[in-house]
Amino acid sequence: MIKKLEPGKKAPAFSLNNKDSKKVKLSDFKGKWIVLYFYPKDNTSGCTKEAIDFTENIAKFKKLKAVIIGISADSEKSHANFIKKHGLKVELLSDPDHNVMEKYGVWQKKKMYGREYMGVVRSTILINPKGIIEKIWEKVKVKGHVKEVHTALCDMQ
Repeated sequence: MIKKLEPGKKAPAFSLNNKDSKKVKLSDFKGKWIVLYFYPKDNTSGCTKEAIDFTENIAKFKKLKAVIIGISADSEKSHANFIKKHGLKVELLSDPDHNVMEKYGVWQKKKMYGREYMGVVRSTILINPKGIIEKIWEKVKVKGHVKEVHTALCDMQ
């Protein structure tokens, strides 16, 4: 059963390690907008493009008092290498046990070449400064997504 989040509901709490093995909690960002994006894997083409797009637009999001947080199952070390290799400025968190991904309903059964497996469905959740979900993008297509999220955030302010 996939947990279904909805706009208007409280965002599930989490505490995950970043690239420096420092715990980062949702509550650390109280009073800020949070762009929480879930992605399949560091250093793959779509995930790299998405992280670079968010990095290139991070100043626009900061002006709107928003932080950008990416979550994948990759290790802290993988995140550190990914950030260094591409000069990323987004906060990346490691969820190797998929606990947070399951809470947010993005860890789902997927199919490729007739084979079924569990994996991350690329998704973005926009959370308001009170910790309430404002908007959810599921099965995200990378091209144009960052602009779409920024536009939605502008419209809400």
